[in-house]
Amino acid sequence: MSAPTGIAPTPPPPYYAVIFTSRRSDGDHGYDAMAARMVELGSSYDGFLGIESVRGEDGVGITVSYWRDEASILAWKRDPEHQKAQRGGQEAWYASYEVRIAKVERAYGKSG
Repeated sequence: MSAPTGIAPTPPPPYYAVIFTSRRSDGDHGYDAMAARMVELGSSYDGFLGIESVRGEDGVGITVSYWRDEASILAWKRDPEHQKAQRGGQEAWYASYEVRIAKVERAYGKSG
């Protein structure tokens, strides 16, 4: 996957974060192509604000996507191509995973 790099620029809060933590199964089984497509597709959705993703050598990864509101998250969850990818994740790509949705109420940092 050409994973997003860097820190996603987000607007001032409030907005939402979907935190997807996973442990990969062995083998690719089309995962890299699917992951790249999901970034491309998700970023085309109204309400998408950005994404950050990392995966360690142990197979554990965290992807955080940022969204304007819960309606945008629900629209993305219901996308037919995304649902197909979710099934692939459950059946082949992930040994385990958790999805957490949080409202970002404060954010601060250093640009540069």
